[in-house]
Amino acid sequence: MNSGDSADPPVPTLRLRGFDIHAGLIPAAGQAGWVDDIRAVVAAAPLVAPVTPGGRAMSVRMTAAGRLGWVADRAGYRYAARHPGGGDWPPIPERVLGLWHQVTGVQRAPDCCLINFYGAGARMGMHQDRDEGDFTFPVLSVSLGDDALFRMGGPDRTAPTQSVWLHSGDVVVMGGAARLAFHGIDRVRHGSSALLPKGGRINLTLRVVAD
Repeated sequence: MNSGDSADPPVPTLRLRGFDIHAGLIPAAGQAGWVDDIRAVVAAAPLVAPVTPGGRAMSVRMTAAGRLGWVADRAGYRYAARHPGGGDWPPIPERVLGLWHQVTGVQRAPDCCLINFYGAGARMGMHQDRDEGDFTFPVLSVSLGDDALFRMGGPDRTAPTQSVWLHSGDVVVMGGAARLAFHGIDRVRHGSSALLPKGGRINLTLRVVAD
């Protein structure tokens, strides 16, 4: 992926409920390099097992790269300048930034690249990405590893939903009407991809936190 800005973002393979889905945008031959970049981030900022403010353990493990990281604990959901274990977040890998610019066409770099790891049985409940200061910037999501059933809704929890399977290398852009839509991961087909030796899914979510 080119690390420069692009004036002509790629046309999505599929548009559902305002979500732009770019199927297979990251070629299989290049995905191992992405995993190497993510492992370097995790070595500097280890994955943590977050809990909700109510004390419920989340099934995903997470870390982040960039100026800020998104954290969840008994104190609430928020962006933080330092890893929960101490230390700054590592920088966002160059190939990840290149994808952001290529697909979104946004010159402003993201402040946060949230990294979620889904092991066997992990899921993510329906939620909105609304802890950011400016919702005019899109959110970009990258799937690597095992297939995941992605559910998309609307701006409130009562809106009808639609689901699609995301595969390794798929990229989703949530902008415009989809920027504040509820979405989540209902389940993961553990072992459906050979990208990670022990199975699992990696999701990268890039966000501009504040202008």
